[in-house]
Amino acid sequence: MTMDLFAGIAVSDLSRAAAWFERLLGDVESFDPNDVERVWTVTEHGHLYAVVAPEDAGHGRVTLFLDDLDGFLSAAADRGVEPQSQETYDNGVRKVVFRDPDGNEIGVGGGPD
Repeated sequence: MTMDLFAGIAVSDLSRAAAWFERLLGDVESFDPNDVERVWTVTEHGHLYAVVAPEDAGHGRVTLFLDDLDGFLSAAADRGVEPQSQETYDNGVRKVVFRDPDGNEIGVGGGPD
């Protein structure tokens, strides 16, 4: 059975959120299924989407786990997006946290160096 995952983040302004997520995610496939959502395909069966829902904006949490965290961080920095915080767990797994314009937490993790 194939399953696709759509992880949603509530935002107050779709244009502002789309611009920020595009700087964070870089050149990934995206589409607009309707007037209040933007979807980014971040892996073959995994999608992150922003949806206009001002009453819920700023309360979301999503974590992406990558095989090249350093490469992602470098590319994001080149596009003007820097993490709010970084930590390394006892097992060597690293996590950085970005905050979108509404304050939603976008965590990005990677395995030990």
